[in-house]
Amino acid sequence: MTALISMRILGVDPGLQTAGFGVIDVHGMQLDYVASGTIRTDVRQSLPQRLKVLYEGVREVVARYQPDTSAVEIVFVNNNPQATLMLGQARGACVTALVSADMTVHEYTALQLKKAVAGHGRAAKEEVQQMVMRLLRLPGVPGKDAADALGLAITHAHVGAAMERLRAAGEKSGAVVGGNTEAALAGHYRGGRSR
Repeated sequence: MTALISMRILGVDPGLQTAGFGVIDVHGMQLDYVASGTIRTDVRQSLPQRLKVLYEGVREVVARYQPDTSAVEIVFVNNNPQATLMLGQARGACVTALVSADMTVHEYTALQLKKAVAGHGRAAKEEVQQMVMRLLRLPGVPGKDAADALGLAITHAHVGAAMERLRAAGEKSGAVVGGNTEAALAGHYRGGRSR
């Protein structure tokens, strides 16, 4: 029998005006809240200055909480191409900050987050907030951006545990299990949707 895996996960919900972050500790099946909050940019600043704020903010969170891994929301195109482009740049600044701090970055869609946290893909923001509060035993409802970031961390906690069980089963049976298993499971968990 393998020992329980303990890890600290940082979830990041990218946004140009407000990026949410959430940090949880995972001990086996137990999820414990560590911290959450937002990184805010000033709309009066230029785009490069705002991206710098996001980059430095994420780096500060990593330095302060020392996570083992991270989870970031995947951005899809919406009806407003300009808004999508801006959000993509904000996401790029957040991902770059994580990678430059030698963090592994796992990516999940909003649908995956909702399924992992609320049990279905049509959950409203308020339902995600309520479920995050319950799952982490918080005294109050977290803000929407922080709740989404915590939800991403919870999503990875569930998927990461499944990947670890697959690795352990492969090792027990003598099968060669490595990075391909993680990639295969991630592809399966994405529901066949390609980037």
